Amino acid sequence: MYDWANSVYSLVITSTIFPVYFNSVTRSEDFGDVVSFLGFQVVNTVLYSYSISFSFLVIVFLSPLLSGIADFGGKKLTFMKFFAYLGALSCVGLFFFDGDNLEWGILCAVLASIGFSGSIVFYNAFLPEIAEEEEYDFLSAKGFALGYIGSVLLLLVNLIMLEFPEFFGLSDGGQAARWSFLITGVWWVLFAQIPFRYLPDNPYGRKLETGWFWSGYRQIKAVFAVVKGKPVMNRFLAAFLFYSMGVQTVLYLAASFGDKELKMPGGKLILTILIIQIVAILGSYLFAFVSKKYGNKSALIIMVFIWILICGAAYYVQDEFQFYALAFIVGMVMGGIQSLSRSTYSKLIPPNTSNTASFFSFYDVTEKVAIVLGTFSYGLIEQLTGSMRNSALALGLFFIVGLGFLLLVRIPKQELDKIIEIKNA
Repeated sequence: MYDWANSVYSLVITSTIFPVYFNSVTRSEDFGDVVSFLGFQVVNTVLYSYSISFSFLVIVFLSPLLSGIADFGGKKLTFMKFFAYLGALSCVGLFFFDGDNLEWGILCAVLASIGFSGSIVFYNAFLPEIAEEEEYDFLSAKGFALGYIGSVLLLLVNLIMLEFPEFFGLSDGGQAARWSFLITGVWWVLFAQIPFRYLPDNPYGRKLETGWFWSGYRQIKAVFAVVKGKPVMNRFLAAFLFYSMGVQTVLYLAASFGDKELKMPGGKLILTILIIQIVAILGSYLFAFVSKKYGNKSALIIMVFIWILICGAAYYVQDEFQFYALAFIVGMVMGGIQSLSRSTYSKLIPPNTSNTASFFSFYDVTEKVAIVLGTFSYGLIEQLTGSMRNSALALGLFFIVGLGFLLLVRIPKQELDKIIEIKNA
């Protein structure tokens, strides 16, 4: 249910309405796409890419410390609540962003991103505490599916508001967009109360003792030693780093690509992201089934290979119908690769460990570093070449490197046993 609560942020703020709204209100007749931010002149889409990179860079430094403290002092749920409320209130703050107060808009967008990412660190760490290993794949897929369903429902409401603002007593689509940001924050807070009510609070009965701050660092150091000594975990995290650089960048910047390169109107861009979200529900379960039949590694390899083809196709896409077809394929592998990556890593964590937040901090930090590098590279390549198409093509290189590392990952014994049983049958 926390996927249901916070996924509206991912869809409404990061993927659809806010990027299009941001491009619209920061574009002018006199200066075109160039804006002034803190005295610097920069292209609006490049600024947006850099702001995403900065927000996740903050989480890269915060996450290991906080997760170590959470494990040491039993405050996992407390930290999850703090970041969730920070993100939701920042979404509400975007209601007051109208283009003239650019610094305010970037500040709220950055804080919302930090809140979302910070809460996910602790949310993911609950998976090994509330489920058995054989339940990881489908429970992870169910979470993502619920997130897609909830976010699509809210986006449909927001889309109606954008298309018919007068029906809701609003002056235009811009005001409707701002109301959608506010509603997103409220939705996040309200539905988050369900997991906050039922998730186990400090299941190991730990108390926050003197020296808790440095204990967080010591906990991270101890977990790092374990991760360093497990080649399968090292190689998986390396693969995850590179293919996530592509996956997450597409997630955050697909709408900007359609807006700038294909000149698609906001309504059609939102429809494109809707296609991705709806198809991703099917993709999550489809690849959970593939992993059950052929193993996690095989399923991940298939999806990464498809992503490589997607990046090549994005360079040549010319019209909205090609963009829709590409969005359909993206949706099939978007949900699957996210849910299966999370559950695969859960299986690599040493059994019976109580330091799940610290172990998942490595997973989440890897993902955040991937977003930092991916979105920064995307913006930098656009700034140097003047085209997002070159940026999209470069993402394919990240997937190729990720595929190389993934091929080096040895299949865990339990998955090998599954394959042997299937062949014998």
